[in-house]
Amino acid sequence: MSGHRPFADPKKGWSPERLARHEALTVKFEAELVSLEQLREGLGISQEELAEVMDIQQPAISRLARRSDMKVSTLRELIAAMGGELHITASFAGRSVEIGDFRSAAA
Repeated sequence: MSGHRPFADPKKGWSPERLARHEALTVKFEAELVSLEQLREGLGISQEELAEVMDIQQPAISRLARRSDMKVSTLRELIAAMGGELHITASFAGRSVEIGDFRSAAA
């Protein structure tokens, strides 16, 4: 396993320039993050309206919004109910790649 590092310390040995680029990208990505609740509110959709579209009870919408982890299919359904389309993208320094394995069956 020559040349491999434990995943727990992937930045070990990075140059100061590379660390600075990484930090700048991290700040940029964090500035663009919104919660599902912020997204719903920004779209002007109430929890009650979203629950009606998804054919579930309003408390279930509240619980979904607070989850830190959920199935991709659940997230896709939630985004679709808000009128959007879910795309999963992996971002690397200098490029992004859309992961096609998580597209809906209709796509």
